[in-house]
Amino acid sequence: MVFEDKIWTGLDMDTDEKVCILPNMANRHGLIAGATGTGKTVTLKVLAESFSDMGVPVFLSDVKGDLAGMISPGADSEDMKKRIESFGLSDAGFSYRPFPTQFWDIDGKKGMPLRTTVTEFGPTLLSRVLGLTDLQANILTIIFRIADEEDQLLLDTKDLRAMVQYVAQNNKEYSAEYGNMTTASLNAILRSVVALETAGGDRFFGEPAIDIHDFFRTDNAGKGMINILDAETTIQNPVIYSTFMLYMLSELFEQMPEVGDLSKPKMVFFFDEAHLLFNGAPKALIDKIEQVVKLIRSKGIGVYFITQNPGDVPDGVLAQLGNKVQHALHAYTPAEEKKIKSAASSFRVNKNFDTAEVLQNLGTGEALISFLDSDGKPEMVRRCRVLPPQSKKGSIDDTSRLAAMVASELSGKYNETVDRDSAYEFFKRLTDEATAEAARIAAEKQAEKEALEKAKAEEKASRSTRNAVKSVGRSTAGTLGREAGGAIGKTFLGSFGKRIGGNIGAALGRGILDTLFNK
Repeated sequence: MVFEDKIWTGLDMDTDEKVCILPNMANRHGLIAGATGTGKTVTLKVLAESFSDMGVPVFLSDVKGDLAGMISPGADSEDMKKRIESFGLSDAGFSYRPFPTQFWDIDGKKGMPLRTTVTEFGPTLLSRVLGLTDLQANILTIIFRIADEEDQLLLDTKDLRAMVQYVAQNNKEYSAEYGNMTTASLNAILRSVVALETAGGDRFFGEPAIDIHDFFRTDNAGKGMINILDAETTIQNPVIYSTFMLYMLSELFEQMPEVGDLSKPKMVFFFDEAHLLFNGAPKALIDKIEQVVKLIRSKGIGVYFITQNPGDVPDGVLAQLGNKVQHALHAYTPAEEKKIKSAASSFRVNKNFDTAEVLQNLGTGEALISFLDSDGKPEMVRRCRVLPPQSKKGSIDDTSRLAAMVASELSGKYNETVDRDSAYEFFKRLTDEATAEAARIAAEKQAEKEALEKAKAEEKASRSTRNAVKSVGRSTAGTLGREAGGAIGKTFLGSFGKRIGGNIGAALGRGILDTLFNK
């Protein structure tokens, strides 16, 4: 809670002194570490509530569903009464109360949909989500460049899929300009995109994309908004979760202006389950993270990593975390003992106790704390009890969550998905036009073929008719000749015809009929 313009976090167990974070040092980043069940979530809540009271917006992820209670006041109990009395909180203005909260959810079920576009996400982070090799990641970068140069919008995964297919179909031309892109690599990228869609990872690609300035809101009383990303589902795919959180951090770094040293942060970003960010990450990505953490404080952004062991965080990043709250660690193996010694050695020594020994014997809600002093130097480590939160512990019911979502100023801004004309639609039109043109050409060829076959059939029929007529003519002429010969013989020759025979009459008849047909 805020006390005398400082963020009062704990009480020194040896001296009863208040241990506080100086607001102008809060953007020097921090670490909340400790084994499961030692009180990390409570510490996070206390800090988030305090920043909100100071008018500083907060962004955090809720991976277990127990941070949503910030929207409701805490509940009184005998244990809480004892804690309030032991800390002297009544005199400091402690009260159970809610805090201004905005819920976000990649799925859009437990909060405002949180999306971005494929283009804004970029090839580097997308390669990590897709699990690409270095070679495949380089090819994906080339595909993004081709899309930029040819003015193709990559908004969602179907745009990316269509773009990869287009490059694969024109691989020979593009490889000549950008270098060899093997069919095997292009197919591998395509399969990874399809796998991402199948796993539901495509849900956070699309429009309307998040405007990070919506994280910097305050309520009517000037209290900083606590932006909670529901990550219970997303955390089941650790790579997607950690990469998306890194993307949000990168967006803050890229979009926010330089502000120098401020009296308090413009925003504080809590990165829970931070070890997921670094597990299996290539050195180039870790170097990028270290650079972002080092430089983002000049943008007025404080970053606090929450993890079980400080060893989960690379040394280059850990060195940037000036404000530390270390809850209990347990050692059951030599390797774990080594980690405890390493964690203890990261603190400025307190001659009153053995840091490593105390670290293994801290109770729930107790922690070793070292914040930065007014000169930016780490204070001597102190053994402390962490203050209780003022908001409700645990989750909330669906009715309360829905009411908060409906009452939000952002209600309706992100709810409806927009599917603009982009790469997928462009290439679909090309395919449809090519298909239609191919169908037209095929139809024309078929018509020509049918016309030719019809003409041949008609010619054949005509020849058959002419041949039939000639055949009938010849047959009829012979018959008529024979009959006419006989008649002439009988009529004109009379008995003479009978005496000389029918052959002469037949011959005479053929001569007369031939003359008639050939006139």
